[in-house]
Amino acid sequence: MHSKRFEKIWEIIFLACSLISVCSIIVMCYFIFKNGVPFMVKTGVAKFILGSEWRPTASPASFGILPMIAGSVYVTIGSIIVGVPIGVLTAIFMAFYCPDSIYRFLKPAVNLMAGIPSIIYGFFGLMIFVPIVRSWWGGTGMTVFTASILLGIMILPTVIGLSESSLRSVPTSYYQGSIALGATHERSLFRVVVPAAKSGILSAIILGIGRSIGETMAVIMIAGNQPMIPRSIKEGTRTMTANIVLEMAYAMGDHREALIATGVVLFIFILIINLAFNLVKRRMK
Repeated sequence: MHSKRFEKIWEIIFLACSLISVCSIIVMCYFIFKNGVPFMVKTGVAKFILGSEWRPTASPASFGILPMIAGSVYVTIGSIIVGVPIGVLTAIFMAFYCPDSIYRFLKPAVNLMAGIPSIIYGFFGLMIFVPIVRSWWGGTGMTVFTASILLGIMILPTVIGLSESSLRSVPTSYYQGSIALGATHERSLFRVVVPAAKSGILSAIILGIGRSIGETMAVIMIAGNQPMIPRSIKEGTRTMTANIVLEMAYAMGDHREALIATGVVLFIFILIINLAFNLVKRRMK
């Protein structure tokens, strides 16, 4: 009797925690859409999303966020190109090649990277990457390329950690069976083990993309923050998150509503990415 009562209490606690999580998401969505969607309807959804001019303090004001959407897409794609291959290959090394003496130091180092505040990454990029890029191409050195490199480094802990866990969860019989059939060690890993772990690796990539597209402080420090569509990776840009943070402190009226509407677009953007990757995962299965 006492055991059943104890189990019931914990069941209620778990249910309450789950409801708090769900309610938090609902409240956030309600606040963002309630304050952002009316402005988008008033301004015109196409004009707001596809407009190339962001001049909130001009007369008349212009609220076009296409430059910020393009900036977010560019730096996110750049971070994927940099971070995903390095992260996945590092995970393979740690799971199957890394000696124990090195693993004891490498694993805590990767975990430590995940705990470093983004502002520290921003300072690192500002002091190391920006001067290097400036010496290559001139200008300020704050470019799409600089932001992509830094964000690629920032998503490494997520991609490495989850990918390694997925690789280690593959049954050893897969590898042993491949070796027994005459395959080499590398062929067994890349043709059998890695494809078996592709669902978990894809989830790691999705979370890495979420970290990249939602990053703010580091991007503000090294991306240049120009509200214009970059014509190349040598030019600066401004992301949607950076736009919100930079201007929300003094925004009023339509300007403030435009920034909240930018949050709506960012939310939908991330939602579409997650749905697309989940669809791909289901087809893979």
